[in-house]
Amino acid sequence: MDKQTKIYIGAFLVLIFGFIYLKSTEKKPINWFPSYVSKHRIPYGTFVLRKEMPNLFSNEIKDIHTPPYVYLEDSTRVGTYFFVDEALNFGDAEFLRLLKFVERGNDVFISTHGIQIDTLNFKTERLVSKNLEENVFFKFKNKVFKGKEYSFDRPFVNHVFTKIDTLNTTVLGITGYVNTKGERTEEGVNFVKFSYGKGHFYFHTFPEVLTNYTILKSPNQQHTANVLSYLREDLPILWDSYYKTGKSKITSPIYYLLNSKYLKWAYYTTLIGVLFFIIFEGKRKQRSIPILLPLKNQTVAFTRTIANMYFEKQEHKNIAEHKISYLLAFIRTKLHIPTTTIDTAFYKYVASRSGNSYESVEKLFQFCEQIHLKNQITSEELVKLNKMIEKFKKTIQYGK
Repeated sequence: MDKQTKIYIGAFLVLIFGFIYLKSTEKKPINWFPSYVSKHRIPYGTFVLRKEMPNLFSNEIKDIHTPPYVYLEDSTRVGTYFFVDEALNFGDAEFLRLLKFVERGNDVFISTHGIQIDTLNFKTERLVSKNLEENVFFKFKNKVFKGKEYSFDRPFVNHVFTKIDTLNTTVLGITGYVNTKGERTEEGVNFVKFSYGKGHFYFHTFPEVLTNYTILKSPNQQHTANVLSYLREDLPILWDSYYKTGKSKITSPIYYLLNSKYLKWAYYTTLIGVLFFIIFEGKRKQRSIPILLPLKNQTVAFTRTIANMYFEKQEHKNIAEHKISYLLAFIRTKLHIPTTTIDTAFYKYVASRSGNSYESVEKLFQFCEQIHLKNQITSEELVKLNKMIEKFKKTIQYGK
């Protein structure tokens, strides 16, 4: 290696390590991801609220890590079930459990964007301002709060109720927009109380009010306190930790590695060092390797072996979950329909593109949802699922 080449390599290394130094000392940007997880300290986490809950309510605060369908199997459960997330979509069977829970004299508090509850005749839509200079406002109807209005200085999707059951619903709060002249240009209901049986539902469409950002920014923490003031003191709070947009725990070692600024750049430096080693030292230092014939493709045999193992051990639940996953993959690849959200719109798209009826598609995926929520299923349920899936695919292939 001549002198000029060494100079080029040295200059290149200086540039690489200079870039690494600048990146490693760069200030970490604020994470505005709407996680609503009680362990997250980011602006749109709920760490502060969960920590302060025991100081606000005298009764027990329980963290529920299972879906409501499972937790409410025990009909003796009591409390205020507390949901806060970016979006919530309960299955019919699960929401029926919540209805029975409230009917017995308990409460359910739900703060989320755009929840559609056809069972109770509730619908929402986005409230849009007429120009960028307008400011959003929030106001409570209760005279105890003296008509004070609150605002929010971050971009967000403002939803209001467009359909409510007026006979059993009490309007608790409104939202809207005010122009530079102080005139209200748009207005709608964003907080209601719905009486059902001996209990109540509280529906709220501004979950950001319960996040770290709002609570720690004066004077909006009073807005949060006003919302929580409607929760009963004589019932424990059942804090939902199952339905959350953000992850509540680290699921991969690489996530932990890249989430730390110093570990991340140490990792990158190691990769660069390995790259240089490959370039300058990765020369062949052994005899040529003889050609080996490729191994026979045993994919089908392996698949059959695994399937038989599951079946012999009566792990019907695992088989069903795999079949549902393959069904969703089939819909994504063959019908080109996203499967992130399973709702009425999804049923319509699948029915129109597959040639199946809307009722059969809805029945199939509601049965899939029931299987998801069970810990174990019977062989009869597995056979029923298989027949429904095969019938669905057969209609696509042969139009029958």
